[in-house]
Amino acid sequence: MATDQHFLDYVAEQAGLGERLTCKKLFGEYAVYVDGKVVAFACDNSLFVKPSAAVTRLAPGLPLRPPYPGAKGYPVADELLDDAEALRRLLLETAALMPEPKPKPRPRAKKPG
Repeated sequence: MATDQHFLDYVAEQAGLGERLTCKKLFGEYAVYVDGKVVAFACDNSLFVKPSAAVTRLAPGLPLRPPYPGAKGYPVADELLDDAEALRRLLLETAALMPEPKPKPRPRAKKPG
């Protein structure tokens, strides 16, 4: 079952981060970004947070499940969706630990030929 827009809207509403939180379609599901950094994946209407020290410290009891076939287990933060403050804190602290996104390469100018 693919993630639907209602689920993404709910995650965004609960996180309360406004334009800082964005979602982009990725391989049929969604990557969730905070400040341009991937912090989670929305797959099958579940929120899979990137494993990090933030998860270990703030939500150590989250169950692990692979977000897609062949993936390692990721913490599933569905139980935090009803605790807006805990969800926001986890997403923000996860973003703080993620590396800055790599700049996209600029397209090369075509040589006149």
